[in-house]
Amino acid sequence: MSAVHYESYTEARAHLKDLLDAAGQGRVATVRRDDEYTAVVDAERLRYALTKLCAANAQVVAENGGWSVFLPGLPVAADGATFDEAVDEMILALREYADDWQSRLRAAPNHRENWGLVQLIGLSDDAQLRDWLVGAA
Repeated sequence: MSAVHYESYTEARAHLKDLLDAAGQGRVATVRRDDEYTAVVDAERLRYALTKLCAANAQVVAENGGWSVFLPGLPVAADGATFDEAVDEMILALREYADDWQSRLRAAPNHRENWGLVQLIGLSDDAQLRDWLVGAA
């Protein structure tokens, strides 16, 4: 089977099952709507690709009897009494950042390029974010 392309929202809606099946199989699946061109992709495949494109590069520092975690270049950091607590807090901080990005930061010049990170956060559960942060396979 080949890629599926629909030239209108109406055409895509009429073939929604085919569109979603193609995306689920990893095939190219697109919809054109006026001047916009949208790809429909399987969420897990996108999440996996984003983990490869968005390296966490998390920095962890032991200080004052606790731990701090931060991502260089991002306004996100967390602290905890233990390493695991600090990572748990970082997951919460990432989720808060993603919410803020979607509601107000996405147009800010110093945040707009974080689209991929926000997608990664939204498509990941806590265990997946933990693995991404600590570099687990």
